[in-house]
Amino acid sequence: MKKIKNILKNKIMILDGAMGTMIQEHKLSESDYRSNTFKDHKSDLQGNNDLLSITQPKIIKDIHLKYLEAGADIIETNTFNANSISQEDYDLKDRVFEMNFESAKIAKEVVSKFNRKHNKNTFVCGSIGPTNRTASLSPKVEDLSYRNVTFDELYDAYYEQIDGLVQGGIDLVMIETIFDTLNCKAAIIAVKDYLNEKRINIPIMISVTIVDKSGRTLSGQTLEAFWHTIKFARPFSVGINCALGVKDMAPYLNELSKISDCYISAFPNAGLPNELGEYDDSPSFMANEIKKLAEIGSLNIIGGCCGTTPEHIKAIKDKLIKCKPRVVPKINFETSFTGIEPFIFRDHINFVNIGERTNVTGSSIFKKLIKDENFEKALDVAKEQIDNGAQIIDINMDEGMIDSKKVMETYLRFISSDPNIAKVPIMIDSSKWEVLENGLKNVQGKPIINSISLKEGEKVFLNQARIIKKFGAAVVVMAFDEDGQAETVDEKVNICKRAYDLLLNEINFDAKDIIFDPNIFAVGTGIKEHGDFAINYIEACKKIKKLCPNSHISGGVSNLSFAFRGNNSVREAMHSIFLYHAIKAGMDMGIVNAGQIVVYDKIEGQVKKLITELIFNEDDEATERLLDYSQKFHGKSDKKKKNIEWRENSIEKRIEYSLIEGIDTFIDEDIEEARLKLKNAIDVIEGPLMDGMNIVGDLFGEGKMFLPQVVKSARVMKKAVANLTPFIDKKNTKKTKKILLATVKGDVHDIGKNIVKVVLECNGFEVIDLGVMVPKNKIIDNAIENDVDMIGLSGLITPSLDEMVDVAKEMNDKGLKIPLLIGGATTSRKHTVIKIDPVYKENVFHVLDASKSVFVSQKLLNKNNEDYKKEIKKEYDNVREDYLNKNSKKLLTLDEARNKKFKFDWENYEPTKPSFEGIKYFNELRVDDFIDYIDWSPFFNAWGFKSSYPKILKDDKMKDEANKLFNDANAFIEKCIHEKLFNLKATIGFFEAYSFGDDIFLKNNIILNNLRQEINKGKRSNYCLSDFIMPKEFNKKDWIGAFAVTAGTNVDKLSKISANNNNDYESIMIKIIGDRIAEAMAEKMHESVRKELWGYASKEKLSNSDLIRERYTGIRPAPGYPACPDHSEKAKIWKLLDIENNSKMKLTESYAVSPASSVTGWYFSHPESKYFAVNRISNEQLENYSKRKGLSEKNLKKIFPHILQE
Repeated sequence: MKKIKNILKNKIMILDGAMGTMIQEHKLSESDYRSNTFKDHKSDLQGNNDLLSITQPKIIKDIHLKYLEAGADIIETNTFNANSISQEDYDLKDRVFEMNFESAKIAKEVVSKFNRKHNKNTFVCGSIGPTNRTASLSPKVEDLSYRNVTFDELYDAYYEQIDGLVQGGIDLVMIETIFDTLNCKAAIIAVKDYLNEKRINIPIMISVTIVDKSGRTLSGQTLEAFWHTIKFARPFSVGINCALGVKDMAPYLNELSKISDCYISAFPNAGLPNELGEYDDSPSFMANEIKKLAEIGSLNIIGGCCGTTPEHIKAIKDKLIKCKPRVVPKINFETSFTGIEPFIFRDHINFVNIGERTNVTGSSIFKKLIKDENFEKALDVAKEQIDNGAQIIDINMDEGMIDSKKVMETYLRFISSDPNIAKVPIMIDSSKWEVLENGLKNVQGKPIINSISLKEGEKVFLNQARIIKKFGAAVVVMAFDEDGQAETVDEKVNICKRAYDLLLNEINFDAKDIIFDPNIFAVGTGIKEHGDFAINYIEACKKIKKLCPNSHISGGVSNLSFAFRGNNSVREAMHSIFLYHAIKAGMDMGIVNAGQIVVYDKIEGQVKKLITELIFNEDDEATERLLDYSQKFHGKSDKKKKNIEWRENSIEKRIEYSLIEGIDTFIDEDIEEARLKLKNAIDVIEGPLMDGMNIVGDLFGEGKMFLPQVVKSARVMKKAVANLTPFIDKKNTKKTKKILLATVKGDVHDIGKNIVKVVLECNGFEVIDLGVMVPKNKIIDNAIENDVDMIGLSGLITPSLDEMVDVAKEMNDKGLKIPLLIGGATTSRKHTVIKIDPVYKENVFHVLDASKSVFVSQKLLNKNNEDYKKEIKKEYDNVREDYLNKNSKKLLTLDEARNKKFKFDWENYEPTKPSFEGIKYFNELRVDDFIDYIDWSPFFNAWGFKSSYPKILKDDKMKDEANKLFNDANAFIEKCIHEKLFNLKATIGFFEAYSFGDDIFLKNNIILNNLRQEINKGKRSNYCLSDFIMPKEFNKKDWIGAFAVTAGTNVDKLSKISANNNNDYESIMIKIIGDRIAEAMAEKMHESVRKELWGYASKEKLSNSDLIRERYTGIRPAPGYPACPDHSEKAKIWKLLDIENNSKMKLTESYAVSPASSVTGWYFSHPESKYFAVNRISNEQLENYSKRKGLSEKNLKKIFPHILQE
């Protein structure tokens, strides 16, 4: 390199001209290309010029010599298409190394002889072309995410090519004729990896192709964006070649010359091809135009591309004898990121908007579009952000039920198809390294990786940073280390400074490509410790800017105002005021909802004052003052008076107030006063009590009351009715509508049913609750005996679906003519329409949740209900038609599905051996051991709240009741701990296993039968759980685990006691808490298995949020759930773990677990194991599974009816 640099100080070096043009002059035939070496080759070879280095080496030598004699200082090897991807067209992939080696060897021989003979310094440059495929564009207009080549395939092809060229003796290498920058990055990384591994220093030249006068590459990138994308490679030279003649190329060369700090090269075509395919620019014309470029100081290296000959090179050489080379400028580059257009962080830019809405966790609209795989429509979310001012787009696909790696790849590919979005830089956002790394392979510009941290230590941090640097990307570094997220100023500053020093000193990371995120946390939460979060961030910014020069500071601005969710005007003002101060302190980027940043000076004075006080935590009352003001501002202060002025109202109003507020303190005395006043107990019930409950029902229906409030109202109502019951004259009572509720036979789950019961009772219905595990005959006999107006069936497990069909058939056979309601977690409108509705002549209705039960019941029991029934029938007909249309799509055959099974390199995989084999029983378990593992979102969902934890506690509409409910739950948990109310038990075991076909075989001769996905998933695997266990043929040991945990039998006992005392609220609370404790036990035991008992992830450090999002290694699928829909496989867990003797749990005849607050399943340790769903299977697989399992198809159809092919 030093010798070439010395030459370039004094002269413009001459590159050779076109190889292809010279070869064409020989008019070679097919047999010439084949020679004797390839005379029997199966494919045509004519036109494969790279092959001629093997079959016609003399021709290639002669061409090289002619260019040297014409004055070339550098000749390129005959290897433009000598890569495995291009050579696949000729079936010559296996000769790629030889082509490159021989081509370089030939060129080196010619150069060496020429140098000795003429005492010259000429050099060999290895030519690496772009391949005939592009990683950034789809060749299928109907599928924008399709690629006919991947980044990794390109990398492998380029790595093989550079190996041959270097071993053949090249002096330089040129990655040339680049039409897609993503292809170029694959080549750069492959070449640099190879040279680093071999410890060789060879100059890398890079040359791009501008396809037309628009100044862009074929993949749409501008020249400036291209340079800022590839300058990380520190190339020896950058230039332009092909596509254009010198005159059209000149303005782009001048531009490139001004923005680049390396040598500039050019080898233009001899003009553009004419109608005969010939090139018209003569040697003298080209030489004159090139001299103009040289004279203005734009050139260091010049040659010729298509259509140029030795005559062109000689004319150029002669014309440039007296021209001086361009002086390479020293440029202090500003921070830059790129899409297909550049974003330069120039001095006048004080803040960069990063659009936040393309985030599945931050936008419900975007999440739904992604889950529905409506990627094209999802592009509109990104467009809207850009239209509203976003200069960078943050994309996050982290969600438990989404394959984030695959979906991120797909969406990034869709973006590349839309220049209105692809123009801006992309911030690839994920907590999963595999998503980030794969994202780097699908973006042609210079992206930002969000994020890495010191959470897993310096080694992991630096390894990830090296890969990011290798791709030329920028990086967001979170203020997060081995001890957790930074909260104080010192923690934020120390972590960022430590990361900064590591990046600069250990791997020479460009400081301008480092973006720190010192953690913006929510303020105004009501928690005193959170008060300084905003000011800590602002103060940290000041110090980080001083200690970490040239770096940038960003953050998720929306986090600041989470406590004010639902109050957008306050949130927007908070963001604006916070940014006003944070930007002054050094924050220069932020993830925001572009277009919703209000102007600081436009914020109303009082609001500005209150928010500023909150942000700077001026006193402990700042939060309350802002809350009060914001509620007044919206005109809807919901604060309840904490006095008892309402006791001054009339007796009717007092009863109404007690019902609405759920206060039972005065209900006994008030009911007695009402009875004495109205003279008749029934008049009290049908008067003030029903008036109050009607208001409760209306408020609930309007979404102004929440389920926990309704349940408390019901508790007051029941207490009141209990006081009146002895005084009721039953002869004079009006008949109320009766509804019978039951959880069907084989199922023990009844939380949802109990909630529906309370809601119906609150709305004036008489409810006959038969409980759980109710046989069909008992349901029908009780319905007839009690002359009920409607039946409601509930179920949680999938066998319950078939039991509901049997109940409906029996109702039809017995001639019942009353509506049938279907509900429960496992039920669906589709199953109700397709399976239940056809077997019962009267109306069948699916009820989505408790909030809908009253509306449906009232509609059905109204005398004028025919229109409603017709409306439902029409709706169900549409569902049935849609189902039949979709179901007509063919499944894969079982063999086809098995051929698409998950593939893995088992030969090089050694499973981790568990710390023991057999069973371990855990009896001394305490509730407080599992509190930190509780997932609270399902708790609130069970109570009918449509939100997740913890944001529900700050939701404007729901926070008051949600916090009350949360406090009640925690109070009950404390009671459980101190009084030892629950009797927790757990059993786990590990067993040696191997897979054979779709089944898993255990050492003790138990066979675990599994089902395989049969829906056609395109290129994706069709999974089966056996795919994650070592196949028998590898003759290596592997293991599977099993577990069963329960909150204990006391859950049901305590719940029943409360229900018998008319305290439905407490009864339901106990069951929901029992379920949450059981799930927490499953989570905690799984963590212990991963880190200790099995130990295959011993260094894991995950938060509870990470656990809820299933970011751990390995899986714990449960029989009856999507990956293994067969509930009857639970019986094998019972046998393996001796459950009935250990944990005292039982299985019903439908394989429901009793007690209901229990969780069972399998443990898989495979590093690539994942959750998946077997949604539908063919009759062929059903028959095959029946034979393998030894259970009749008839019985299997009852166990998993929901996945069967019609």
